[in-house]
Amino acid sequence: MTHAVIYARVSSKEQEQEGYSIPSQLSLLRGYAIERGFTIAREFVDVETAKHAGRPGFEQMLAHIVSEDACNVILVEKTDRLYRNLRDYVTLDEMKPEIHFVKENFVLSDASRSTEKFMHGIKVLMAKNYIDNLSEEASKGMREKAEQGTWPSVAPLGYRNVEIGDKRGIGIDADRAAIITRMFEWYGAGNCSLAEVRERAIHEGLTTTRSRPPSKSTVERILKNLFYVGMFRWRGIQDDFADFLRSEQCLQLARAVG
Repeated sequence: MTHAVIYARVSSKEQEQEGYSIPSQLSLLRGYAIERGFTIAREFVDVETAKHAGRPGFEQMLAHIVSEDACNVILVEKTDRLYRNLRDYVTLDEMKPEIHFVKENFVLSDASRSTEKFMHGIKVLMAKNYIDNLSEEASKGMREKAEQGTWPSVAPLGYRNVEIGDKRGIGIDADRAAIITRMFEWYGAGNCSLAEVRERAIHEGLTTTRSRPPSKSTVERILKNLFYVGMFRWRGIQDDFADFLRSEQCLQLARAVG
């Protein structure tokens, strides 16, 4: 029996939509493998989020194909599930696996006709265009938020991104805010170096959002960040929202999320 690998990918936003979920992709591909008599060697999955870039599952799949001579078949739902950019396409084209795009009812291999490869190349470009367009729309939305005086990205340490109903905003992180305040006091007194401020902050329990002790460069970025004095800069946009950060509304947001 021919050995094959399965690859499934979804973004966190798509995961919420029916038909895009990882379980639905895996179910489709497993059924296809049974019908075609493939033995599934391994399954690789990527769930992409805004916080975690990269595709470790895709990279692991490539490494597996290189290391296992007996496995040179990839089963994937469709073109835009496999490729994120032209580099992915070129990499796989050089490896020359047999790729089954199940929903598109198409098999790409070294023996495919030139017209089939040409049409597949067009699909790859269309998938890249779709991804580029999503990126542009996301950047546009973030810029519009910044122009309206709303911080459009991940909140700096000491604050947190919150959602109440259909609104998003910035709230105070009660677990870290007091320590951040004292960091400014220690450094502002003029008798503490950055390294000493870091040591004191760690001693008081400060961690990053990944629950790690802050590095010296993280401490320096905090002390230089205009956000903590009520201003922010975002790709050329500067706004003053000190009144909001001191307001009862900001405190209410913090209380609402605990």
